[in-house]
Amino acid sequence: MAEPEFNATGVRIERWLRSLTRAGQVVISDGRLALLTSYGTEIDSAPLQAVQAHKPLFAARDRALATLNGHRYSLTLGAPELFLKALEAARPPHR
Repeated sequence: MAEPEFNATGVRIERWLRSLTRAGQVVISDGRLALLTSYGTEIDSAPLQAVQAHKPLFAARDRALATLNGHRYSLTLGAPELFLKALEAARPPHR
C-alpha cells in the first residue's frame, strides 16, 4: 500500500446523531477515502470521485461533513481545511 496522501487520527465520526467513534481515522490513499475506527476497522470507504465534502456554515470550526455511498458523516477534525484541501488535491482532474 502506498503512503497515504492524508491521514488524520483522533477524529470523531458521527452518522446522523449517533457517534460511531471518538478516536477514529480518516485516510486518503490510492484514490479512495476511508473512515476507520480507532481499532482500524473500516466504517466506510469510497472512490474520491464519489465523495462529497464541505465545511458547514453554522457548525463548530473543527467540523466537516462528508457523504460516502449515500451516507452523511460528520467529522470533527483539528483542521478540516487541511482535509478538504487534501481531498481536492488527491482527486483526479475532470475531463
